[in-house]
Amino acid sequence: MSEDEIRFLPYEEAVRLVAAIQEEEDIEDPDHRILTVYSREDKELCWYDFDEVMRDAGIQQNDPAAKEKVTEYIMHHLPDWAPQG
Repeated sequence: MSEDEIRFLPYEEAVRLVAAIQEEEDIEDPDHRILTVYSREDKELCWYDFDEVMRDAGIQQNDPAAKEKVTEYIMHHLPDWAPQG
């Protein structure tokens, strides 16, 4: 495994750890959106590029299941370093 390869937490562990996924403004680029992931202790765990997640999760504009698809995508792609923040 290369140093740059990302390892993900098991889905069940991610579900226990994550309390919220918030769409937010990127403070460095107001025209850019990010998805910030928070723990049950209200600690920021990590963030994702909004457009990349929408693309990678196959979410089209006005998709009524977008929220569920984003949640599932992130739960399957939570980096193993996220619990350490």
